[in-house]
Amino acid sequence: MENKHIAATMQAMGRAARGAATVLAATTGEQRNGALEAAAAILRARSADIIAANAKDMAGATERGQRGAMLDRLMLDDERVEAMAQGIETIIALRDPVGRVLDEWERPNGLRIQRVAVPLGVIGIIYESRPNVTADAAALCVKSGNAVILRGGSESFHSSHAIYECLRAGLESAGLPVETVQMVTTTDRAAVGFLLSSMAQWVDVVVPRGGKNLIKRVQDEARVPVIGHLEGICHVYVHEDADPELARDIVVNAKMRRTGICGAAETLLIDEAAAERMLPSICAALTEAGCEIRGDERVREIFPDAVAATEEDWPTEYLDAVIAARVVDGIDAAIEHIRRYGSGHTESIITSSDVAAERFFRDVDSSIVLQNASTQFADGGEFGFGAEIGIATGRIHARGPVGADQLTSYKYVVRGSGQVRP
Repeated sequence: MENKHIAATMQAMGRAARGAATVLAATTGEQRNGALEAAAAILRARSADIIAANAKDMAGATERGQRGAMLDRLMLDDERVEAMAQGIETIIALRDPVGRVLDEWERPNGLRIQRVAVPLGVIGIIYESRPNVTADAAALCVKSGNAVILRGGSESFHSSHAIYECLRAGLESAGLPVETVQMVTTTDRAAVGFLLSSMAQWVDVVVPRGGKNLIKRVQDEARVPVIGHLEGICHVYVHEDADPELARDIVVNAKMRRTGICGAAETLLIDEAAAERMLPSICAALTEAGCEIRGDERVREIFPDAVAATEEDWPTEYLDAVIAARVVDGIDAAIEHIRRYGSGHTESIITSSDVAAERFFRDVDSSIVLQNASTQFADGGEFGFGAEIGIATGRIHARGPVGADQLTSYKYVVRGSGQVRP
């Protein structure tokens, strides 16, 4: 009986989202921004209510034995509520992603053709503990003219719903359908299964944001396209022409700035020609920062404090203060290692050689490739997108940070003057 109730509820949400998406697609950027402006103001006005709801989630998480980083991700205070409001305002300031002319040309027969950005339609977003994702994800969808069905984690249930009510109030005050943003009201996992497997009629794409188990489930069960990534096995490759101090600082930042994010470096590759000169200082800096180094035989010859790496280390996403390190025989070997073990997320080459960098950019097929910069820049805000709802590593549609522009598709607009085809 419960599953029948979930099915009916989810189908009703899908139907309402499709109707809202149709209305929203005909709105102007000013109308959508107006709804977001109102939502940001309401978030600020209801800050105490949001924090009170968050206190229930924090108490429940503490009772379940959660601690440390998990509680920090879950916690909201005045400063974090204000940051959510400012995040929405940053999204408001972005250009309107809908209606952009992506390309245009004229045919010899006089037909004028434009490729124009349009919303994707209805987006399902499934995410875990961070309640601020509710505001970011919903705002990006509204900005890009999409309706959204949100399913947050059970641990942030009360917080996310308090934030969600602010977004609905903002839509209502702007005269837009409140069903533009909907939130699944049950913590039953069957609702996620139904959203993934039985709502293709209503949902155009699903975006998962969370840990490996969540993303794998979404990718395995979804019957609609998925935008996301499974793992962030990111590499930093120190080329023989790297500046030693720059290499040291970038490697430490890429690994240790925040170890639990998908853009954190998990593997260090360094050229044999540079290993004796650069590896000791890089490893010493990592160790001083609290990082465990798991090295191959050559790394351990140069830095004996390293732990012996095993084959299992190279394809591992640690999300912790651990890094695998390998000495490679030049750029060909580095690229081959990344091809074999990488997840297509983010890779960085440290080099003063633009020739080597261009080779790396050409031959490494990851969603983000960098020269002389930390992999921790794999972030929509750092790309100027305002916010993101994830990093996409697939080859269809979006790749890299998924912001408002990436939540659009396109259609062709063709203007004629009476042409008929012979």
